[in-house]
Amino acid sequence: MTEIVFGEIEGIAEGHHFDDRKSMMKNAFHRKWAAGIDGNSKEGTAAIVLSGGYEDDEDFGDVITYTGAGGNNNGKQIEDQSWENLGNAGLIHSMNNGLPVRVIRGHKHHSPFSPKKGYTYAGLYSVTEKWTDIGKSGHRICRFKLVYSGTESGRLINVIEEIANEGTTRKEQTILRIIRDTKIAREVKQMYDFKCQVCNLTIQSHNSRYAEGAHIKPLGNPHNGNDLKENILCLCPNHHVMFDRGIFSINNDYKIIGAIEGDLFVMAKHKISLEDLKYHRESHGYV
Repeated sequence: MTEIVFGEIEGIAEGHHFDDRKSMMKNAFHRKWAAGIDGNSKEGTAAIVLSGGYEDDEDFGDVITYTGAGGNNNGKQIEDQSWENLGNAGLIHSMNNGLPVRVIRGHKHHSPFSPKKGYTYAGLYSVTEKWTDIGKSGHRICRFKLVYSGTESGRLINVIEEIANEGTTRKEQTILRIIRDTKIAREVKQMYDFKCQVCNLTIQSHNSRYAEGAHIKPLGNPHNGNDLKENILCLCPNHHVMFDRGIFSINNDYKIIGAIEGDLFVMAKHKISLEDLKYHRESHGYV
C-alpha cells in the first residue's frame, strides 16, 4: 500500500468528483477500496468516505457526527464498537495531534450535500471530539465530531476561535482547538477566582489570571448541552483537554475517576447538574 498522505493533495480541489472508489486510490487520496476510514493507530487517519454504510451518521454540512468502524453489517449495527479498532484509533490519533482529515461524500450517503452519483471531495475537516453512544440498533458505538477546517471562502464557521499553523520544510498541518468562553463561563471562572477545580492551580498571565470554562455536556449538535452554570466547570487548560477527551470523568459524589484520582472542588453556591455528569461518564465509557 502507498504511503499515507495528510492534508490537501495537488490537483484535487474541494468539489472534485470521482466516478468510483478505484479512482480515489490514485495519489493516495483514499487508499482503501472498501473501508470507509483510511488510516491507522500509529500515524492517524488521512481520509474518510461517507457512503451510507452506518445508520447513525449525521451530516450538518460543516459539522459531521461520524460513526466509527466495526460491528456493522449491511448498514445495520449488529455488535458494539471498540476504540481499539484500527480505524477508530486512527481518528483518535488525528484528533490528539491536530491532523486534517479529507472527507468524501458518496451518492449512497443520505445527505443533501451528497452527489447524485459517484463521490465528491468535501474538503478538510478536523476531529474535535470523541464519545461513546448507544446507536439506533441498541449497540454501543464510537462517535466523532468533525468540523470543517478548509479554506473555501465563506465556509469557515465562527465557533473556531483558535487556529494555529505548524509548518516544517516537509509538510504543513492545521491544528484546531475550539474554546467557547461565554458570559456564564466567565462568571463560573470568577466564582473560583480562576482556580482549577481539579488541581486548585491558576495561571498568572501578566496582570490577569487565566482558566477555562469547560462544559460538562458539550454545546451544539449532537450533544445540545446548556450554557448554564450547572453545566460548566472552571478548569486549567490541561484538565480541560483531559476532561473533554474523557481521560477522566466525575461521579455524582464529585469523586474523580479515570486516569487521575481525587475530589472535584465544588463551592456550595455552585449547583452542578448530576444529569450532565452522568452524560459525560456514559459518553466516555465510564459505565
